[in-house]
Amino acid sequence: MADEHKFCVAPMMDWTDRHDRYFLRLISRHVRLYTEMVTANAVRYGDRDYLLSFHKSEHPLALQLGGSEPEALALAARIGEDYGYDEINLNVGCPSDRVQSGAFGACLMREPDLVAQCLEAMQKAVRVPVSVKCRIGVDDQDPETALPALVQAARGVGTTIFIVHARKAWLSGLSPKENRDVPPLNYDIVYRTARDNPDLTFVINGGIDNLAQADIHLQNVAGVMLGRAAYKTPYILSQVDARYFNDTAAPLSRPEIVERLIPYAENLAAQNIPLTALTRHLMGLYQGCVGGRKWRRYLSENAPHAKDAHLLQDALAAMVIDKVA
Repeated sequence: MADEHKFCVAPMMDWTDRHDRYFLRLISRHVRLYTEMVTANAVRYGDRDYLLSFHKSEHPLALQLGGSEPEALALAARIGEDYGYDEINLNVGCPSDRVQSGAFGACLMREPDLVAQCLEAMQKAVRVPVSVKCRIGVDDQDPETALPALVQAARGVGTTIFIVHARKAWLSGLSPKENRDVPPLNYDIVYRTARDNPDLTFVINGGIDNLAQADIHLQNVAGVMLGRAAYKTPYILSQVDARYFNDTAAPLSRPEIVERLIPYAENLAAQNIPLTALTRHLMGLYQGCVGGRKWRRYLSENAPHAKDAHLLQDALAAMVIDKVA
């Protein structure tokens, strides 16, 4: 099994923006990162630089697209490839009301043939890999038939990479937040589907909180994808390179990561971008450490008023004072 998708960080709306991804890349050199979902029509008609630009250090990086019109998705995929993304991913898992009203996201679990048409159009438009991120079913669908049906339709047009959030999506009665927790996890169906399709790459997502759990999943599938655990406790990723990619270079320490972020923060300030665009993603860096609460409080109280990157140096200094005290 190829290592490219062995460890991934999930696309998360409002979280995995370019500033968060730059930060995460300082922690792990090899983890595969995904953008927030961007709709195909936003790419067609919106501010492409704002939506698609990223720092060169973010590679390997995948662009996640939302949509259900093959032609629009093909154009957006081609534009994404031109911007330099390493992979284009189709969202067939998001259950939000906005996505449902556009008849894409998790709704597409009910239309595997349309998913296949979208994937085929995207694949014909680009040279980079095209993957799909899906659920195991929606509402009253039986996952034992819904997931295999989607996989078979997609593999029929040449798709080989499947990222599966191992829960159903309930499109009525649950919020997007509840859809991340309430529907029960069913890892076994993902394992079985992977065994039934040994020539395909399956990445499992959903409820994975630590690397010990990831190790268990990797006995059954080619890759794992962490979501909230990678965001709320990001330094967990510092163990990934050695553990999964045989990279023995020492990871940066937490203070070294903050020091590396200072020039980035200075660049934001020079562009009149609020430092909170970055610092909101740093809250979990010291999660579980002595002084972690003081770190979060310092950033929360001071970042909204900060004018330059001294904020990060001062936050580090506050951590040192806390440890000495």
